[in-house]
Amino acid sequence: MNRFLLSMIIAAVLAGLAGCQSNSFRPTVDERNLPKTDRDAVYKLGSGDNLRVSVYNEEGITGEYQIDGSGNISLKLVGTISANGLTLEELAHKIEAKLREGYIKNPRVSIDVLNYRPFYVLGEVKQPGKYPYVNGMTVLNAIALSGGYTYRARENEVIIVRNNDPERKERLSDENNIVLPGDVIRVPERHF
Repeated sequence: MNRFLLSMIIAAVLAGLAGCQSNSFRPTVDERNLPKTDRDAVYKLGSGDNLRVSVYNEEGITGEYQIDGSGNISLKLVGTISANGLTLEELAHKIEAKLREGYIKNPRVSIDVLNYRPFYVLGEVKQPGKYPYVNGMTVLNAIALSGGYTYRARENEVIIVRNNDPERKERLSDENNIVLPGDVIRVPERHF
């Protein structure tokens, strides 16, 4: 079977499957109101993150660094750089640009997160508190980690406050939404 015919068959099957979706499923949260991070889950750096910054062939700069309470990282040679709200790639480019300013001709920087800042679960869960972040965690995983719902919990109305939201707005969250470091998840009490 030639590749063109095979790709046409696959496209037809996928189009048919897309048309077979049931209209009986209604998400508990209107997806238009979800924060952008729920759709693409891009991790942004913030205070408390521990990083491993590696500069190729520069052992004196390579090392472990922590983002301070002001959202800055202090590197040897280049000094203080603002890292708050940046992705790992954006911070690497920023460090490379600083190193090019008279220190290293063609720097290559890579960054890994060693320890993420914690997230918080509050309200009607059995063990409210702060928990260490694990990559790929969902709201349901976070609630399970905190002991699960109490009998008073309003399970269909979980609220999340994104750490990277400058307005710190409370938003309804689906149990399948991704949790990011620093997020606050709150399970309200139901009315009897």
